[in-house]
Amino acid sequence: MRAARVFVLAAAVAASVLLAGCAPAASDADGSGTKPATSSTTSTDAPGKSPTPSATPTAKPAAIPKDCRKILTSEVLAQLKDVPLNDKAFGPSGTLKDGSLKCVWGDPQADTTGLVTTITHERSGPALEKLNGLVAEGFTCYAPDEGTRCEKIWKNKTYPVTDGRTLFYRQGVLIDTQYSNLAPKGYTDAIIAGIWG
Repeated sequence: MRAARVFVLAAAVAASVLLAGCAPAASDADGSGTKPATSSTTSTDAPGKSPTPSATPTAKPAAIPKDCRKILTSEVLAQLKDVPLNDKAFGPSGTLKDGSLKCVWGDPQADTTGLVTTITHERSGPALEKLNGLVAEGFTCYAPDEGTRCEKIWKNKTYPVTDGRTLFYRQGVLIDTQYSNLAPKGYTDAIIAGIWG
C-alpha cells in the first residue's frame, strides 16, 4: 500500500540519519536546544532496522482532547504560567468546528514569542506523506511512543531567538506544534501522554 511505502521510506531515512550520527543538533522537539526527547517508551525495533508499521485498518482513532491545559503536566504548565492561552487576538482557538483542538500560547503584545499546537484527526496516508516530505526540508524523523515524530529548529530571521516545529502522528491523530522563543521542556511528550496515556 502507498501509505505503508511512505512510512517505510520516512522511517528508513530517519533510521539512517540517526544511525549515521550526522543529523544536525535538534531540539527536544520543544525548542529547548537539546537532543530529541524520547519518553520512557521507545521503539522496540532492533537497531539498524526500519520500524515496521502495524496493519490496523479497523483501529479507531484516538479521541482529540477538548482542553489545552488538561493534556499538559503540572511541570509543563508551570513553565507556561505567565503565558496567556487562546487570546482572541489570535483568532479561533480551543475546540474548533471540525473537532480539532488549537492551543495558542502567547501574548498578543509580544513580537515573536509564542507557541501554537493543532491536534487533528488525519488519515495515515496523507499524514505520513506530509512527514515524509519534511525529511527533505531538513527535519529529523524517528519513531518513538508507537508513532512517528519529526522536528526541526532554526534561528528566527528577524529576532535573535530560536524557532521550531514538531509533529507527531499516531493512530489517526496528528499533533503539529510551531513555536518561536517559547519551548517548554517536555511539552510534546506531555500531550502524547495526555492522549494515549
